[in-house]
Amino acid sequence: MEVTRVFDLLDHQSFHFSKTDTLASKKNGDWEKYSTAEYVKMSNLFGIGLMALGFRKGDKIATVTNNRPEWNFADMGMLMTGVIHVPIYPTISLEEYKHILTHSDAKAIIISDKSLFNRLEEVIKEIKTIERIFTFNDVEGVQNWLEIIDQGELNQKKLKPVLDSVKNSILPDDIATIIYTSGTTGLSKGVMLSHKNLVSNFISTSRIQPLNRNHKVLSFLPLCHIYERMINYHYQYLGISIYYAESLGTVAANLKEIEADGFTTVPRMLEKVYDRIVSKGKDLSPVRKMVFNWALKLGFRYELNGQNGIFYEFKLRIADRLVFKKWRDALGGKVKIIISGGAALQPRLSRIFWAAGLKVVEGYGLTETAPVIAVGFPFWPDIKFGTVGPILDGVEVKFSEEGEILVKGPNLMLGYYKDIDYTNEVIDSEGWFHTGDIGYLEEGRFLKITDRKKEIFKLSSGKYIAPQLIENKFKESIFIEQIMVVGVNEKFASALISPNFNHLHFWATKHKVHYRDNEDLIKNSMVLARYQKEVDKTNRTLGEHEKIKRFRLVCEEWSPQTGELSPTLKLKRAVIYKKYDHFLRMIYNYAKNGD
Repeated sequence: MEVTRVFDLLDHQSFHFSKTDTLASKKNGDWEKYSTAEYVKMSNLFGIGLMALGFRKGDKIATVTNNRPEWNFADMGMLMTGVIHVPIYPTISLEEYKHILTHSDAKAIIISDKSLFNRLEEVIKEIKTIERIFTFNDVEGVQNWLEIIDQGELNQKKLKPVLDSVKNSILPDDIATIIYTSGTTGLSKGVMLSHKNLVSNFISTSRIQPLNRNHKVLSFLPLCHIYERMINYHYQYLGISIYYAESLGTVAANLKEIEADGFTTVPRMLEKVYDRIVSKGKDLSPVRKMVFNWALKLGFRYELNGQNGIFYEFKLRIADRLVFKKWRDALGGKVKIIISGGAALQPRLSRIFWAAGLKVVEGYGLTETAPVIAVGFPFWPDIKFGTVGPILDGVEVKFSEEGEILVKGPNLMLGYYKDIDYTNEVIDSEGWFHTGDIGYLEEGRFLKITDRKKEIFKLSSGKYIAPQLIENKFKESIFIEQIMVVGVNEKFASALISPNFNHLHFWATKHKVHYRDNEDLIKNSMVLARYQKEVDKTNRTLGEHEKIKRFRLVCEEWSPQTGELSPTLKLKRAVIYKKYDHFLRMIYNYAKNGD
């Protein structure tokens, strides 16, 4: 059967991939699995239950929850009744929650647990449109989501024909979801995505997937983000079993438990995996450390398709037996593909993971493009390190005179909810969406992203600085967790650096550096000298005008919770500029308020 609307996945799975573990999550120490039949049944009951409670096509329901099978039941139940799903990050500010819930006209909200409910209760009371609150976990005094299922069972006979009629009325171009872009400045905007947007993307990306119905994946990136959500549908389309991690802290253990065949991630998590591996390598005996470092150097030289020659491949097989096999074993031993998205991945990490037998493919896109625009393949010749791969089938790309990436295709959003002016600002009269990203095609087919249009700035000399490129180079250092390059209209570029405190604490102990807290630690002369060494090392790889001439360490770890990063771990530059204004004044020696 043809899949043209997202909920068609249920019939598609029933026909092609009837399984015992379509979805799974861990409860009370055991993996609770849901079969295809149970998935279909629960989704239909949820849809009928919504109708019994008075929800109609075009209503909006928000969800604030962790990844879990119940999310899928609710999602499919909403989509088949024409109810618009508004998924929201569990980690945003109360101000942002209020904005999204008000702006979206949400009629109900489903929350995962008591702690989130307690956090949101007062905000929800202020939202006049919200008529009902449900929770997935039991929360005293709040309706549980199973009450919707109960309504579905009670009204199944009466409302099943009505549900079928509503499903038949839903067209591929109808809106399926509103996803509020995390945004790095100001309040987020609601991206309206149709069934066609989502379906076109998960079908096109499925053609590069080496996994099939015999495989399983671990899911841990937030389903409220379009990247993980589309991939979730993509897995379902191919009959791949989806297991939900207990938390970010249990990812490694869960990968081992289920012997996952693949997973999706973001570059920062791969960077942390690599940093942990390198940290452990430093504790090895001298002989083992020598072998470990030899394997690393070999891995960084890795080229695809055996281009390094027979002798290199021979050495790589030795390195694999001695070192790299342990990397794979740490991830369960069966990982065949890792999909990375959300930001640029350092090419050196792509090389070394491939050398270790862990095929990392990188993709690129935006919420507005549902999301994939380009993605690398897990096999030669459709992959190139340092790029995000070929343009996805069915998607058109061209470049403005400035190098901005412009996009057309079936994946392009319907527009921003309640914001026709901004919609017309980013989608021109010819229908091209202006991504705000700068890039070009290597070898005429591999898309390479160089920076964000709005983030590129000029020094007073007139030289341009592309901060993301420089920042990614510096983040190759195990000492640096996050960095922001600054210097708009100044004589030289500088940086604010948030250290990798886990590693810095280890280093300080090893070198007998005494400190009271992080604020005291970053002022230590030995620490500053060590960071200067890291800065000097990376500066040698940069052009003269790109070199970081001055830097300041900050004592805080940047995160979405503290406001410096978006939920997708992108720098909120305006927030950081404001928070560390005093450091910038010190760096560039200018007085406050022009004094």
